[in-house]
Amino acid sequence: MDKTSEIRTSEIRDFLVSRRARVSPERAGVPQYGRKRRVSGLRREDVALVADISVEYYTRFERGNARGASDDVLDAVSAALQLDGAEREHLFDLVRANAERPPRRPAARARGSPEHHADRRCAVHRAGVRDERPPRCPLRECARGGPPPRPLRWPGTVSHLFLDPRAKTFYADWDTVAHDIVAMLRGEAGCTPSDRALSDLVGLLSTRSEDFRVLWASHDVRFHRTGPKRFRHPLVGEFTLTFDSIPPPADPGLSLVTYSADPGTPSAEAMRELARWSATRAALSAARSQSLS
Repeated sequence: MDKTSEIRTSEIRDFLVSRRARVSPERAGVPQYGRKRRVSGLRREDVALVADISVEYYTRFERGNARGASDDVLDAVSAALQLDGAEREHLFDLVRANAERPPRRPAARARGSPEHHADRRCAVHRAGVRDERPPRCPLRECARGGPPPRPLRWPGTVSHLFLDPRAKTFYADWDTVAHDIVAMLRGEAGCTPSDRALSDLVGLLSTRSEDFRVLWASHDVRFHRTGPKRFRHPLVGEFTLTFDSIPPPADPGLSLVTYSADPGTPSAEAMRELARWSATRAALSAARSQSLS
């Protein structure tokens, strides 16, 4: 077995072990007898019983021997482990990668009609097309008061979150944001296992951030498409923006990302103040460059 196959096999094993460890026999409806259990979650034989497959088959499957696993088997295992939509899709992607078949790209999912998004009467302060690992975010740079103290090899939300020491101040809900970002990245890694840039990013963060290593090892996967984000800035204090990730129908691998604030709110006023501050900095920088040329 080559190195790539070993990694894919371990991904299946570690994901399934982590999922069955969180499901109690009571939740799964597994009958209990007199013998004391050594684990709090499900055992392999419990999963096999609920999924209606043999223990031997499930044992091979959990160890990464997933070749030939049908969609019916994957659905049964997903139901036995009580996987949600993101986790189920991740399992399918891991199995397809292990079988050396191209993992499927997630289909575009409804996030409201285009009219719904067009009619939202809110001030959009940052929008851009994201290819999973976004470019440098002007909102983040504005809110933190300038560029990071040293160049980052991987500019973007993920590297800033774990490699910039100011991130835990900038994000008011850093723990939640970090968990969401890593869970999204885990799903993307299962969907595009041959993405060298993505694997390099995971390797870099794993060696440089203990927080990232702990979250990555949890094997949590989730969809995160909309919700509030709270930020802090020394000039304007704390403000909240609504995050929306909207995939173009023609290419679900991309996402249109927007951060918005409802007009008339303190958060909208904070963003206007930061926009003025940013524009002033840009004008001073341009004037300084002209004077030196």
